[in-house]
Amino acid sequence: MTDKKTPHSLPLSEAISIAAQAISEVMSGRSLTEVLDQLEPHERPIVQSLSFDALRKWVRSHELIKQFVPKSPPPEVDHLLSVAIALFLNENADGKGYAAHTIVDQAVSACANYDKTMYAKGLVNAVLRKVSLIVQPPEGETRFPPDPIPMFVPPWWRANLKRNYSKAWQSILFAQAKRAPLILRVNQKQYSREQYQVLLNEVGIASSPIEEVAGVKLASALLLSNPVPVSELPGFYSGAVSVQDAGAQLAATLLNPTSGERILDACAAPGGKTAHILELADCEMVALELDGERLGKIGGNLDRLRLHSDRVQVIRGDASKASWWDGRLFDKILLDAPCSASGIVARHPDIPFLRREADIKSLQQKQRGILEQAWKMLKPDGLMLYVTCSVFPEEGEEQASWFAGEHSNAVRLGAPGQILPTDVSDGFYYALFKKNGP
Repeated sequence: MTDKKTPHSLPLSEAISIAAQAISEVMSGRSLTEVLDQLEPHERPIVQSLSFDALRKWVRSHELIKQFVPKSPPPEVDHLLSVAIALFLNENADGKGYAAHTIVDQAVSACANYDKTMYAKGLVNAVLRKVSLIVQPPEGETRFPPDPIPMFVPPWWRANLKRNYSKAWQSILFAQAKRAPLILRVNQKQYSREQYQVLLNEVGIASSPIEEVAGVKLASALLLSNPVPVSELPGFYSGAVSVQDAGAQLAATLLNPTSGERILDACAAPGGKTAHILELADCEMVALELDGERLGKIGGNLDRLRLHSDRVQVIRGDASKASWWDGRLFDKILLDAPCSASGIVARHPDIPFLRREADIKSLQQKQRGILEQAWKMLKPDGLMLYVTCSVFPEEGEEQASWFAGEHSNAVRLGAPGQILPTDVSDGFYYALFKKNGP
């Protein structure tokens, strides 16, 4: 086995120490995305990879830590060990990666980079050397067995999945414990999917079309055989393509926008679905977002994709209130409601560490408030698409059934309903309503 040279300028020891600090932030209740957004461009790729893998391998890494450290180490040491052990576990899974001695050496050096763990060099060295003999044993000896379900979810989360998906709950967790694939959405205003595949082939990037998800045909989705930085994607910075999960691409497809329609994307940040709608039709578009920081991402995405026009408004406002609304009704509304995000754990492995069981009830009330307000802003015969990136029925089918029961003029049309995570799609819920009269 040979050492793998990282393409990043950040030394592995520094990356390990920064990733350990990022994990500590997550355990204190902070979003990992928020933490990573503060890193320098040259730091983020490797730190994100290390911290994501540490969270995905949390269960197995802590089985090993407990085996060799009977008394739980301080959190900062625990988190550094978690990052280092995940490097061993990933090598065990795919046969590629860093040599065992490199992981041990760089993790020990990381202690010096991270003031809170300087005292723990000896402990880190001893534990990782023992772990290396289990995970990367001498040739001819048995390797550490494959992970059963290595990803952490709290007991209430697992109980919810078991209750609602008695036959599929394990496959859901397996799917979400994997690294998410890189899926693209081709900007149909610039290229067809086939034309963009030619561009990818010319630069040596292999791809395959994703023809459908949950029975809904997709015209723009491409799966890359091997992930690459967006800087290597032809035309990325001139708007030829975006990174978007295949399941998320159903939103604009189901809404089926037509040129000239007035459309609202409620809770729009970071703007992927807004952009997809504008790629499909020349609409009068309102993108609404309450979070001021996330609001800026919508404009940035529209700028890159060259979709800004005087017919597109990006507005800061609360989708559950009418204070921002000018009173003009919408032909169609995309309501991508705030939710637990339990369906997108493969892309955001910090989510199970951040959610609490009480959050679900609170989110239900928020979703209902937004549904009620959105319905008031929809024209008769208009369409409203309710979306959550959740696998919990409390945020999906239960909400759709409640809404239909509360509104006699709400007619449910064909939509996939609950989509469970797969190799090409995150978990989503989709319900489409037509407003039958005022």
